[in-house]
Amino acid sequence: MKIKFCGASTTVTGSCHLITTENHNVLLDCGQFQGGKAMEALNLEAFPFNPSEIEALILSHAHIDHCGRIPLLVKRGFKGKIYCTDATADLLEVMLRDSAHIHEQDAIWQSKRNLRAGKKAVEPLYTMEDAEKALTQVMPVLYDQLITLNDDMKFCLNDAGHILGSAITELWVTEEGNTSKIVFSGDLGVMDRPILRDPTIIKKADHLIMETTYGNRLHGKNSTSIDGLLEAVVKTIKRGGTVIIPSFAVGRTQELIYEFNNIYERNQEYHDILGSIKVYIDSPMATTTTEVFRRNAQVFDEEAKEYILSGDNPLDFPNLEFTRTTAASQALNNDSSPKIIISASGMCEAGRIRHHLKHNLWDGKNTVIFVGYQAEGTLGRLIVDGQKEVTLFGEQVHVNAEIVNLDGFSGHADRDGLVSWLKGFEKEPNNIFLVHGEMDAKRDFAKYVNENLGYKPIVVEGNSEFDLKNDKLTNYDEAIAEAYDDKKIQDLRNRIANIHTNIEKILDSTDIAMGMDMSRDKIDKIRNTIIQLEKDTINLGEQVTEEDRVQ
Repeated sequence: MKIKFCGASTTVTGSCHLITTENHNVLLDCGQFQGGKAMEALNLEAFPFNPSEIEALILSHAHIDHCGRIPLLVKRGFKGKIYCTDATADLLEVMLRDSAHIHEQDAIWQSKRNLRAGKKAVEPLYTMEDAEKALTQVMPVLYDQLITLNDDMKFCLNDAGHILGSAITELWVTEEGNTSKIVFSGDLGVMDRPILRDPTIIKKADHLIMETTYGNRLHGKNSTSIDGLLEAVVKTIKRGGTVIIPSFAVGRTQELIYEFNNIYERNQEYHDILGSIKVYIDSPMATTTTEVFRRNAQVFDEEAKEYILSGDNPLDFPNLEFTRTTAASQALNNDSSPKIIISASGMCEAGRIRHHLKHNLWDGKNTVIFVGYQAEGTLGRLIVDGQKEVTLFGEQVHVNAEIVNLDGFSGHADRDGLVSWLKGFEKEPNNIFLVHGEMDAKRDFAKYVNENLGYKPIVVEGNSEFDLKNDKLTNYDEAIAEAYDDKKIQDLRNRIANIHTNIEKILDSTDIAMGMDMSRDKIDKIRNTIIQLEKDTINLGEQVTEEDRVQ
């Protein structure tokens, strides 16, 4: 068995890892490269494998740097299934269609420019048709469900706590009668964050592929960042300015809505100052994504679920407005009154945020608040690093607004969070491959892990391939049985008890399972039924809340 790193191997973006055996080829993620022209040019290059030979793709989550080249993969011959969580499948529809639209529009603009210069027209990286075809190959699965890929491979997706539907992948691979277990962290979230559950702790792996986005940095506390957000907003409003927040449409925007909901509805101290201030979500994709979040509340954490079941909508409040049309977006920049604008993209590379920066960066009354990772080469990174002159739509703009960077809102675990997750393994995996980080972050993290845990991670550099040989192989029966021990069955019973519906038949089935040697398949059916019931119950609570709000 071999693993070939085909993206996110030198920098953060372009996540793509190929697992090959004598009989099978399976891909983990197929993301887009982001961060300046040099990085984006990598998207046009040929894949370092034959797409038509890929049997299946397992997707960790719906961020573009993990899923953005899937339509290109399909365009170039991939015909297999795309496995992901059901929430990721919903988000994928939004992300891939939006990405296809951007590529088509960019190609039209570049072609016009080329033709005026006597050059050839260009083709988009992929089209809406390619995206739609890719979406027909998506196969949604549930967290904790054991899925058979083929005769030699099974996998299970666990909550990564990064964005809605994000997953840690456990992949069991059997060769020559021996089974080894590969764990792919995907992007790991931060503990104790609103809306989403904490990242799942995994106990065993023979081979680990691990992200290191913040491998050499520590975040401020989330509570500190919330205080910083409130302080920056109040200070800006008092001086008559506008707050601009570049935000990722998936995940970060919804967390900001959640926090502003708390600020507006529960913080009486600032009610007089903020009572009339509008919060605008100026991103069609963020608006649609927020609706997807509401439909998938079954994967929220317990606090968010309680909000919904008590009749409150954690993703809505009276001062919140969504702007869908271009005219409504333009009107925001023609309005000089204080306000808060949350707009995509989070790295300021595309979308409406660039217009808002053009109209607001020059004015010292205003504030730009960054709440997420800014990749090298992006406009967001330049501004955060203190550049005083930037170019927007061919025009030089002086950066005179106050710049605030609140990394406590990051959706990625920091160095200590990554180490804490790594400590969850009962013993050191045979191989720990560090990916999805800038080179300094990966090297610093490898050194820190070695000094503190005694492990020897491998810093992946470039499109490299490793032969995965094991001295000690995972016992397949024991590994699968771990997922179905008495503690897990008790967890199923507890989850049932929290569902406010008459499901005594399921409870009886679980009681039987506690007292007899029940097959994994039957327990898996009970687990899947419970998860679906949870989803239906929470979504029913959301619908009731929405109906009450409308009335």
